[in-house]
Amino acid sequence: MNQRSTVLDRVTLTSLVWGDIDDHDRPLAVLLHGFPDTAHTWRHLGPALADAGWRVVAPFTRGYAPSSIPADGSYHVPALMDDVLALHRAHDGDDRALLVGHDWGAITANGIAASDANPFAAIVSLSVPPFSTMNPRRGDVVRWLRVLPRQAGLSWYTVFNQLPRLPERSFDRLVTHLWKRWSPGFDATDDLAHLAAALPDDERKGAALGYYRAQPRVRQLPGHYRPLARDWVGEPRVPLLYLHGADDGCLDIRWAGMVGSQLPEGSRVAVIEGAGHFLQLEQPDAVNARILEYLADRQGLGR
Repeated sequence: MNQRSTVLDRVTLTSLVWGDIDDHDRPLAVLLHGFPDTAHTWRHLGPALADAGWRVVAPFTRGYAPSSIPADGSYHVPALMDDVLALHRAHDGDDRALLVGHDWGAITANGIAASDANPFAAIVSLSVPPFSTMNPRRGDVVRWLRVLPRQAGLSWYTVFNQLPRLPERSFDRLVTHLWKRWSPGFDATDDLAHLAAALPDDERKGAALGYYRAQPRVRQLPGHYRPLARDWVGEPRVPLLYLHGADDGCLDIRWAGMVGSQLPEGSRVAVIEGAGHFLQLEQPDAVNARILEYLADRQGLGR
């Protein structure tokens, strides 16, 4: 594993990389982390993809050190999507490329799957399905209503993170609590240390919290990102592989049973037993196997 910094128009992203990143005979894979974690959560999938023939780029997303604070201060999902599209161009990605996202990274990947600007041949989302698939549909309203109360309770932190200053002051306790609740039984000591290094002060912590604070403030979206503004909540236009941990304490497992029929033809949904929200860390062999199997079936991607 090495690091590589990529200077984009509005932010510099530093990535963990696996495989020969300059060997353009290898297809590109971009791996996106979520909250409250870092690019280090790909420490199992990154090497597995490199061994399978990919060159892998896992950025610390905007605001997470060693990547920079974005010059425009935007943490809207369209800005995150724009970063991914720019990374694809900067690393000479082609139509074989793979995008994998977890949590906020999944939200970003789902948005790209709904966009005409999507350059990726395969997209994998972990722990958060496309928002369009979580809306009630005829014949599914009763199941949807049964999930909603529990999900509202699980999502309390999204409201808490809107508050001024208090989330920054209680940040360490907050993220420790979330890891314990979201992935019960998993030892997050190393990942919390990586997070502390990525968010060492209130400015950086405010950046990570800014992902939550930005989305309701649609009018503050910089004009550069407006062409992507509707995509992040749109319906995916390409097949997806969606993976969900059976013991996820962040997003109710019942969502996984409702999204499959609303994804494009060729999509797959799988529940990973023995895993919570951070399934790529808790059950890496199972997650890696599912992803590699999906890629092999998608016309031999990576070969």
